[in-house]
Amino acid sequence: MRFAIAADHNGLALKQHLITWLGERGHEAEDRGAHGPDTVDYPPLCADVCSRVLAGAAGFGIVVGGSGSGEQMACNKIRGIRAALCDSVFLARIARGHNDANVLVLGAKVIDELVAEQILAGWLETAFKGGRHQHRLDQIAALERGESLS
Repeated sequence: MRFAIAADHNGLALKQHLITWLGERGHEAEDRGAHGPDTVDYPPLCADVCSRVLAGAAGFGIVVGGSGSGEQMACNKIRGIRAALCDSVFLARIARGHNDANVLVLGAKVIDELVAEQILAGWLETAFKGGRHQHRLDQIAALERGESLS
């Protein structure tokens, strides 16, 4: 699997750890930045990762911030992106299985490397279940298009 991955200054160390972890498991992680400790804005990083996912250059995106909250908001402003902020394996499995999330957001100030590995492993092991969940994704897509659900 190919991932596009980025982190702001808060998530650099965790991003590097995950790139190595993915590589050890036969996955490819394209490092989209940031590349140094200077403070950076995360919205451009989110937009870049999401554009790689939407273009098919990456199967999934990973964005690492301090809390991950702002990154999740930024990613989810992009039509076609379903970004999930996960701090547990349970949330990662729900995000993939029920919501077909295509971007994983992590908070480097919230979880440690071991928990991040467990979350990513749960993400990788879980496929979208379809069925009744597809109807809900269709509703989310309608909301993105500005359509009413009533």
